[in-house]
Amino acid sequence: MSTAIADLNAVIQDYFDALYHCDTGLLQNVFHPKAVYATADETPLLHRTMAEYVPVVAARISPASRGEARNDAIDEIQLAGDNTAFARVRCTLAGNDYVDFLTFVRDEGTWRIMAKVFQMSPAIEGGS
Repeated sequence: MSTAIADLNAVIQDYFDALYHCDTGLLQNVFHPKAVYATADETPLLHRTMAEYVPVVAARISPASRGEARNDAIDEIQLAGDNTAFARVRCTLAGNDYVDFLTFVRDEGTWRIMAKVFQMSPAIEGGS
Protein backbone atom coordinates (compact mmCIF):
# COMPACT_ATOMS: atom_id res chain seq x y z
CA MET A 1 0.00 0.00 0.00
CA SER A 2 1.39 3.40 -0.93
CA THR A 3 2.13 5.93 1.77
CA ALA A 4 -0.58 8.25 0.40
CA ILE A 5 -3.21 5.48 0.50
CA ALA A 6 -2.18 4.51 4.04
CA ASP A 7 -2.37 8.17 5.12
CA LEU A 8 -5.82 8.57 3.53
CA ASN A 9 -7.02 5.38 5.20
CA ALA A 10 -5.96 6.82 8.57
CA VAL A 11 -7.79 10.11 7.91
CA ILE A 12 -10.92 8.22 6.87
CA GLN A 13 -10.79 6.10 10.03
CA ASP A 14 -10.53 9.33 12.06
CA TYR A 15 -13.52 10.65 10.08
CA PHE A 16 -15.57 7.57 10.99
CA ASP A 17 -14.47 7.87 14.64
CA ALA A 18 -15.38 11.58 14.72
CA LEU A 19 -18.90 10.85 13.46
CA TYR A 20 -19.41 7.83 15.73
CA HIS A 21 -18.30 9.71 18.85
CA CYS A 22 -19.50 13.19 17.77
CA ASP A 23 -15.93 14.32 18.41
CA THR A 24 -15.85 17.83 16.97
CA GLY A 25 -12.13 18.27 17.67
CA LEU A 26 -11.31 15.22 15.58
CA LEU A 27 -13.88 16.29 12.98
CA GLN A 28 -12.18 19.66 12.60
CA ASN A 29 -8.85 17.89 12.29
CA VAL A 30 -9.97 15.75 9.31
CA PHE A 31 -11.85 18.51 7.46
CA HIS A 32 -10.12 21.47 5.84
CA PRO A 33 -11.44 24.69 7.46
CA LYS A 34 -12.80 25.78 4.05
CA ALA A 35 -14.46 22.43 3.29
CA VAL A 36 -17.94 22.07 1.81
CA TYR A 37 -20.69 19.75 3.15
CA ALA A 38 -23.62 19.07 0.83
CA THR A 39 -26.49 16.74 -0.04
CA ALA A 40 -29.32 16.87 -2.55
CA ASP A 41 -31.43 14.65 -0.25
CA GLU A 42 -33.06 17.79 1.12
CA THR A 43 -35.01 20.45 -0.73
CA PRO A 44 -33.60 22.92 -1.24
CA LEU A 45 -30.13 21.40 -1.56
CA LEU A 46 -28.37 21.38 1.80
CA HIS A 47 -25.00 23.13 1.79
CA ARG A 48 -22.98 23.94 4.91
CA THR A 49 -19.63 25.46 5.69
CA MET A 50 -17.54 23.90 8.46
CA ALA A 51 -18.58 26.74 10.76
CA GLU A 52 -22.19 25.61 10.20
CA TYR A 53 -21.57 21.84 10.22
CA VAL A 54 -19.46 21.42 13.37
CA PRO A 55 -22.17 22.76 15.77
CA VAL A 56 -24.69 20.33 14.21
CA VAL A 57 -22.42 17.40 15.08
CA ALA A 58 -21.76 18.85 18.55
CA ALA A 59 -25.51 18.91 19.27
CA ARG A 60 -26.03 15.24 18.37
CA ILE A 61 -26.22 12.36 20.80
CA SER A 62 -23.32 10.19 19.70
CA PRO A 63 -23.97 6.74 18.24
CA ALA A 64 -21.26 5.48 20.62
CA SER A 65 -23.21 6.66 23.68
CA ARG A 66 -26.32 4.88 22.36
CA GLY A 67 -24.36 1.67 21.87
CA GLU A 68 -24.95 1.57 18.10
CA ALA A 69 -22.91 -1.02 16.25
CA ARG A 70 -20.21 0.37 13.98
CA ASN A 71 -20.91 -0.17 10.31
CA ASP A 72 -18.44 1.78 8.21
CA ALA A 73 -16.48 0.85 5.13
CA ILE A 74 -14.12 2.32 2.58
CA ASP A 75 -15.27 1.29 -0.90
CA GLU A 76 -12.50 2.98 -2.85
CA ILE A 77 -9.73 5.55 -2.76
CA GLN A 78 -8.42 7.17 -5.91
CA LEU A 79 -5.36 9.38 -6.18
CA ALA A 80 -5.51 12.15 -8.78
CA GLY A 81 -1.95 13.21 -8.07
CA ASP A 82 0.33 14.04 -5.17
CA ASN A 83 -2.14 16.41 -3.49
CA THR A 84 -5.65 15.41 -4.58
CA ALA A 85 -7.68 12.28 -3.85
CA PHE A 86 -11.21 10.92 -3.75
CA ALA A 87 -12.85 8.30 -1.53
CA ARG A 88 -16.23 6.60 -1.61
CA VAL A 89 -17.16 5.51 1.90
CA ARG A 90 -20.22 4.15 3.69
CA CYS A 91 -21.47 4.29 7.26
CA THR A 92 -24.64 3.87 9.27
CA LEU A 93 -25.56 6.46 11.89
CA ALA A 94 -28.79 7.06 13.79
CA GLY A 95 -30.83 4.69 11.65
CA ASN A 96 -29.61 5.98 8.29
CA ASP A 97 -27.19 4.55 5.75
CA TYR A 98 -24.85 7.07 4.16
CA VAL A 99 -22.75 6.95 1.03
CA ASP A 100 -20.19 9.75 1.22
CA PHE A 101 -18.06 11.05 -1.61
CA LEU A 102 -15.06 12.64 0.07
CA THR A 103 -12.62 14.80 -1.88
CA PHE A 104 -9.24 15.30 -0.24
CA VAL A 105 -6.46 17.84 -0.62
CA ARG A 106 -3.01 17.55 0.85
CA ASP A 107 -2.31 20.95 2.35
CA GLU A 108 1.05 21.57 4.01
CA GLY A 109 1.73 17.83 3.92
CA THR A 110 -1.54 16.79 5.60
CA TRP A 111 -4.50 15.11 3.90
CA ARG A 112 -7.82 16.76 4.77
CA ILE A 113 -11.37 16.48 3.46
CA MET A 114 -12.17 19.44 1.21
CA ALA A 115 -15.68 18.34 0.19
CA LYS A 116 -18.24 15.89 1.51
CA VAL A 117 -21.21 15.18 -0.75
CA PHE A 118 -23.48 12.43 0.48
CA GLN A 119 -26.58 10.34 -0.14
CA MET A 120 -28.72 9.21 2.79
CA SER A 121 -31.35 6.47 3.00
CA PRO A 122 -33.08 4.65 5.87
CA ALA A 123 -30.84 1.90 7.22
CA ILE A 124 -31.48 -1.61 6.02
CA GLU A 125 -31.73 -4.05 8.91
CA GLY A 126 -28.40 -5.83 9.25
CA GLY A 127 -26.29 -3.01 7.73
CA SER A 128 -25.76 -1.21 4.49
